[in-house]
Amino acid sequence: MSTNSRFKRVAAAGITFQAGSAAIDSATIMSALVYQLTGSPIAVGMVTAILRFGWLFPQLIVGFLAQRGGSSMRYYVVGAFGRASCMALLALVLAFGTGISTLTLSILVLMIWTAYSFISGIVAVPYNDIVARSVPSELRSRLLATRFFGGGVLALGVVAIADRLASTLAFPLSYAAIIAMASVLMLFSSVIFTAMGEPETTSETLPKPTFLQYIKDGGAVFRTDLKFRKFVYAQWCGGAVLMAMPFYVVQADANGIDLADVALLLGAQTAGALISNVLWGWWGDHFGKASLLKGIAVARIFPPVVILLLAFNGYFNDGQMFYVFIGIFFILGALANGLTIAVIGFLMEISPDNMRPSYSGYFNAITAPAFLLPLLAGIVATVFGLTLVFVISMIAAILQTFFLVRVETNQ
Repeated sequence: MSTNSRFKRVAAAGITFQAGSAAIDSATIMSALVYQLTGSPIAVGMVTAILRFGWLFPQLIVGFLAQRGGSSMRYYVVGAFGRASCMALLALVLAFGTGISTLTLSILVLMIWTAYSFISGIVAVPYNDIVARSVPSELRSRLLATRFFGGGVLALGVVAIADRLASTLAFPLSYAAIIAMASVLMLFSSVIFTAMGEPETTSETLPKPTFLQYIKDGGAVFRTDLKFRKFVYAQWCGGAVLMAMPFYVVQADANGIDLADVALLLGAQTAGALISNVLWGWWGDHFGKASLLKGIAVARIFPPVVILLLAFNGYFNDGQMFYVFIGIFFILGALANGLTIAVIGFLMEISPDNMRPSYSGYFNAITAPAFLLPLLAGIVATVFGLTLVFVISMIAAILQTFFLVRVETNQ
């Protein structure tokens, strides 16, 4: 299969997945669902913490298996079809959840969400490996931008349907229908990607290590590869920035925004992601992935700053405040897309061809604990209030910028 054909198939699979994931966005749809079920900031913090940690944790093991086995597609199949099945199950639970106690339903939702998150984590290593072997470096930022742009266009349709469902169906049936859409789109994505097949590797095959040796090799990579190590430090700070993500919707509620309008906030976030893709794709391929990372890191300082300024500003009425949050979610969507494009692209750049599954596994396993911080943020919000969560997020964004500015130096 030609590079052009693989580019199109990878993009098509990414587009349908992106639209599906928008329907279960952890910062809007899932946070609003869990908040309405529990009313607990800690539970809201668990949504993003579970997703991020579950996504990252399996990758050390999958990286070892894919590196040792010399094949990645089999692991992609397990993760991709598994996550679609989890969302189908969650939709069913919510559809028949009206006769279940709120506590039981909350527990079931979080249990299925946890399973979804960990099964999704199986996908990342094989996806990075297969895409890197299918598409040359000078096209990867455009590939990811195409994925997010097309996915954003499709997600706008998902948002429109979600808004209609949220306003016409009773809770939690409305969320069951929205999540069912996500499951169908993820299934389509899985079929498109797996039908492409796995490209042959042309790099030198390394000896197959034991798992213990694989772990030791990871420690050696962290000690000797300075660029990799600083990238890890930056990603740790990035996890601390993300601790505030699920609480933007909680802050919106605190500022008088009706959570029935959560689909509109998701629409603003999707629009920001959609419109920004042209910029991110052009920037990453023309000025490099490191440059894009630095630019995104600087920009991530501003959303928590705006939230903090709102605490000292009494000039906005409820109608104006709604549009302020529309703007905030627009920017959050743009930055989230840019960060994903930059992180995936930069990790592919610094990973040796014959060790790409291992590098992905090492990187994501080492940084996984940082993405439990939204759970800590829930505790902080409960004990000290939401303001401190956004202060910590702002400081972390400044530190992330510091490490990324130095990522290409020998200091």
